[in-house]
Amino acid sequence: MRIRDALESDAERLAELVGRPPDILVNMVHDRSVRVAVRDPTEPGENESDEETSDLDDGRRTSDASGGRDASGDRDGVDDPGDTDGSIVGFVAFDARGDTVHVTHFAAPGSAAGRLFEEPKRFARREAMDVEVVVADEERDRIAAVEDAGFVAVGSGPRFENRKTTRFRFETNGE
Repeated sequence: MRIRDALESDAERLAELVGRPPDILVNMVHDRSVRVAVRDPTEPGENESDEETSDLDDGRRTSDASGGRDASGDRDGVDDPGDTDGSIVGFVAFDARGDTVHVTHFAAPGSAAGRLFEEPKRFARREAMDVEVVVADEERDRIAAVEDAGFVAVGSGPRFENRKTTRFRFETNGE
């Protein structure tokens, strides 16, 4: 599995993953930092081995607005976004406000979720910030993915579409 920056052309697939119109996902790709998990064409399907085959970002990115490039303009460990031969199995979208990195959207099965959550966590560590994500209380699989990624429930979140939510936090402790 590879992690790469999302492209506008990925919006259709991302929309399928979350059941929203593609134009909303196009806007998300433009307005947020969005990473996608791509299964290599040679990897087994979801129900088979989910072996991870590549390293992630080495932390050289200097700002979230860098478009995934380090200070020299080179790619920084996130795979080449032009390489779209594999199928997208999940994504994470995040942005930074104040002293917190907020995961605004995510969709991914199993280990892909953990790999994707490493992206906002890595950014947060570099900037001495914490990471938050809000999940609807009835979405047990999503809650499990968040907890498996090291997030801890810290209280109630805002209501979304009249659904109760829980706020989860990953503290970097200035790492």
